Amino acid sequence: MAAEGEPLLRVRGLEKAFGKVLAVNDVSFDLRPGDALGVIGPNGSGKSTLINLVTGFVKPTAGTVEFKGKDITGIAPHRAVGLGIARSFQMARPFYNLPVYKNVVIPVYSPRSRKHMGAEFGDRDEAAVHLLEDVGFERDSPVPYKKAGELPHGYLKRLELARCLALDPDLIILDELFSGMSMSEIAGILPLLEKLRAAGKTLLMVEHRLRELFRVVDSVLMLQFGRKVAAGTPQEVMAMPEVAEAYLGAEVKVDA
Repeated sequence: MAAEGEPLLRVRGLEKAFGKVLAVNDVSFDLRPGDALGVIGPNGSGKSTLINLVTGFVKPTAGTVEFKGKDITGIAPHRAVGLGIARSFQMARPFYNLPVYKNVVIPVYSPRSRKHMGAEFGDRDEAAVHLLEDVGFERDSPVPYKKAGELPHGYLKRLELARCLALDPDLIILDELFSGMSMSEIAGILPLLEKLRAAGKTLLMVEHRLRELFRVVDSVLMLQFGRKVAAGTPQEVMAMPEVAEAYLGAEVKVDA
């Protein structure tokens, strides 16, 4: 883990150019153990590119990423997982022809999961079903045993989360987890996210569903045209006139 008082994740001057376009432009922020940060902004503002840079799916043009005090700039994604970073994707990417629970068994067999959770969980199939139950799958239903390609969208997003949790990460990065979920599905996920925070997990969430996001995170970073234009608590950020003008188009109240 990061040394006491030190950020778990430190991003400094991160940039990514695609030709002459700066998709991410001089972005810096810190995440300390147990923090929950929401990244917001209009479509095309650089949110997904930012987390691709942090997780090694895209190499930066400039800037640095440190995790647990170690420079991981441009790290291979599988090495990031081994260090304790797990992420979901905006578009779910399961093994469509495998049963749902087998999609979770695969990360349970990862070196990190075996090291951190193997003795605790024992049987891997049972561990996978247990994790699916945590994210809202019904244990006694046939759903965990269906092919992943047969799942509706809401279940696919929950499967993404289960696959992250199977890696026992220190930092969980969620790219639009709530997108396409019904209110009842989100209501079932929120207590789990609160439980993860209570267990000391660190969350970084890219999200458009602001009301739901603000129930989870304690700080917000807003991007526009690749630049960080606002940062603070949800209440502070939503009170900034430039945020409403650039992103919301209408007043959004945040519970105090």
